[in-house]
Amino acid sequence: MSSTLETNTPETGTPISVSPENGTSASVMPASASSESVTPASDTPSCVTPENRPHDAPAHPPTGPRVVIIGAGIVGCSLADELTARGWTHVTVLEQGPLSAPGGSTSHAPGLVFQTSPSKTLAEFARYTVEKFLSLEVDGVPGFNQVGGLELATTPERLAELHRRAGYAAAWGIRGEVVSAARCKELWPLIDESVVLGGFHTPDDGLARVLLAARAQRERATARGARFLERHTVTGIAKEDGRIAAVVTDQGTFLADHVVSAAGFWGPVIGRMAGIDVPLQPLAHQYARTKPLPELHHHQAEATRPILRFQDRDLYFREHADRIGIGSYAHKPLPVDPFAVLPYDEARAQNMDMPSSFPFTEEDWAPSWVDCRRLIPALRNAETEEGFNGVFSFTPDGMPVLGESRQLRGFWLAEAVWVTHSAGVAKAVAEWMVDGRPSLDLHECDLTRFEEAQRSPSYVLERGSQQFVEVYDVLHPLQPMEQPRPLRVSPFHARQQQLGAYFLEGGGWERPHWYEANAALADGARLPERDAWAARHWSPIAAAEARATREKVALYDMTPLRRLEVTGPGALGFLDRMTTNNLRRKPGAVTYTLLLDETGGIRSDLTVARLAPDRFQVGANSPADLDWLTRYAPDDVQIRDITSGTCCVGVWGPLARDLVQPLTRDDFSHKAFGYFRAKETYVGHVPVTAMRLSYVGELGWELYTTADLGLRLWDTLWEAGRELDVVAAGRSAFNSLRLEKGYRAWGTDMTDEHTPYEAGVGFAVRTDKEFVGREALTDAPLTRTLTPLLLDDPAAVVLGKEPVYVDGKPAGYVTSAAYGYTVGRCIAYAWLPAGLTTGTGVHIEYFGEKVPATVAEEPLFDPEMTRIRR
Repeated sequence: MSSTLETNTPETGTPISVSPENGTSASVMPASASSESVTPASDTPSCVTPENRPHDAPAHPPTGPRVVIIGAGIVGCSLADELTARGWTHVTVLEQGPLSAPGGSTSHAPGLVFQTSPSKTLAEFARYTVEKFLSLEVDGVPGFNQVGGLELATTPERLAELHRRAGYAAAWGIRGEVVSAARCKELWPLIDESVVLGGFHTPDDGLARVLLAARAQRERATARGARFLERHTVTGIAKEDGRIAAVVTDQGTFLADHVVSAAGFWGPVIGRMAGIDVPLQPLAHQYARTKPLPELHHHQAEATRPILRFQDRDLYFREHADRIGIGSYAHKPLPVDPFAVLPYDEARAQNMDMPSSFPFTEEDWAPSWVDCRRLIPALRNAETEEGFNGVFSFTPDGMPVLGESRQLRGFWLAEAVWVTHSAGVAKAVAEWMVDGRPSLDLHECDLTRFEEAQRSPSYVLERGSQQFVEVYDVLHPLQPMEQPRPLRVSPFHARQQQLGAYFLEGGGWERPHWYEANAALADGARLPERDAWAARHWSPIAAAEARATREKVALYDMTPLRRLEVTGPGALGFLDRMTTNNLRRKPGAVTYTLLLDETGGIRSDLTVARLAPDRFQVGANSPADLDWLTRYAPDDVQIRDITSGTCCVGVWGPLARDLVQPLTRDDFSHKAFGYFRAKETYVGHVPVTAMRLSYVGELGWELYTTADLGLRLWDTLWEAGRELDVVAAGRSAFNSLRLEKGYRAWGTDMTDEHTPYEAGVGFAVRTDKEFVGREALTDAPLTRTLTPLLLDDPAAVVLGKEPVYVDGKPAGYVTSAAYGYTVGRCIAYAWLPAGLTTGTGVHIEYFGEKVPATVAEEPLFDPEMTRIRR
């Protein structure tokens, strides 16, 4: 180790020196030394609490790499417990405040745990949290009070939403049912039954005793050899050669092989020390307790009734013995600057209960108090006894931020985690650190998921604040954020606007879903009428665009799809080793292949074009693909993301060759330019990379060029296509056409929880070569498969994530769904038990109704591939 480590300070992010001269001497401590905290006065930490033995005398000799966890809130304590349970006991947890109540969100969290979520991953996190907290106990008191949960509907729209949430619960294996207003009154006698239309009751939800659960896990981890050090304020992060080296505190420096930031809303502060952006926005949220209520005077227990949500007014309730606690999201967003939050002792000195508890703002509370009294008449003569504005974390998409930094190896984030998901997140991160991968799919939570344009402080503030506003809103699965938009646009954006594009958003990109210019093509179309929910963000124009693609030719903007360039002498060997299919083909070949992890799970699916002996263009899915490949790339391989500097038009339909061939001197016939081939050529004046691929099941090409020439490419194709009745088509038609062909969408239909054979993409696996994950693939019988379903009723529609029932019992869930305009039925792909034969009847639950469907043979359209290969 060099004599000086690079360290960043929280205030400026500028490097300081950690060396013998400034008294922290981390650099002179050999890596094998048993003591990794060095202070001017002692070789032991200056603060050693009774429950934490001095680190030179652990209960057991520590094993595993040196891990420092920053933050002893519920996430930090849960993670220490999970790591030590897996044999990594060389764990130090640093906390700036007292361990009994650290001062972050953990210390004031009301503890409500509702497991049901549109996200399967969040639901799994919550399920594990409930299971684990139920198993914890301190002085005979369990870590979880399973009083159940109750969500109320006071509007028809909310009641329909509760049916949808009941569907999520069934899909993810959570007990729950929609109940009558009378049953809601039985469960919560204090409510006014006359304003309630119904409710969603989840008997396994309840209250986490957060500080108790943290203490129980802290004690278990300590017994295994971990140590928890309170009153240690982190002042810097030391790095060496792109890796974490140490954590600097006001009490000394701690050498580390891994550092996990579990600092809650202080996460951006720790991130700046490490030189890492943490896209997290702290916001204050109001919580109040009433004075004792006569109606509850006989209550001795902490809580006996279900935790209660009144989402129509952005409120929730829980009992505190003879009082009621009330939380509100109804007020305006109250963003908090994490760099301005006072340290624990300074906050206490200013008469704050803790750093995360800000003064209660009565003016924000007043409207919510009116709504509380309307729902619960017992509150009409009651008063609030105390209240505070508690700080906690939001991200631009409402999901946690987890994983290891690409920029600083060994630096991990476990941030923006609510109590509801805390133990589940800790388990997943511990698995990730110890085993190399979590057992759950975490792509929704991966810290790499945000594009560069989504990491600006302004974006994080605006989107994080909107997430606060929408916590309890009824949100359509396609509903986009309204601001800041437009953020990323393709070079064709101006032409798309002229054609009346209806834009939705993904990854910051404006993505046309249909074009009003094609409205006349939809006149007279015989389509089943949709319910109001399914009709949102949909238009019959999509059917016309799909038909035009099948019958003539259409232009699709494929620019948002990620593109990587992989070059260098070792590029071929590297890509061939990293992926499942055979890439050792001549330049001009295009190959569909898979990225697997070491357990055989599908990390991504890729389209790899060999453009030259040492140059490849890779069609990928997410920033995580770049991160994965970069981690493994040898020195003679260069990888760069070329998405922003390039663009792509998909030209698809039976007349695609008639459109493109006159614009180029190269031969685009089937014989000269076969399927899954690539060619660098010119279309008009524009240099393009043409790839003969199709994700809609029709003849055509993907045409790539640089962003500066994109508009010229579009105009060239558009003008040449006028005599062929070319149309611009959007993502709505695209999704319909891809499902008719059975093409999978990674992240929706398959993830790293699934193997290629389960997902139906085993054709892309060559077991006669070496690749990452090969040893994990077995010939064992499949227990589940991605299964195509056709809804029996031509008028029925589902949208995705609905539960599927086999023989009357929940057996799986829908991934992708869209109406197949060519086949005249709604198509749904679902994860179901293996062995269901074609023709087997099932039911899909849609807003509480069981919709009949039938297992189908795939592909549903053109199984002989004649339309693509002509």
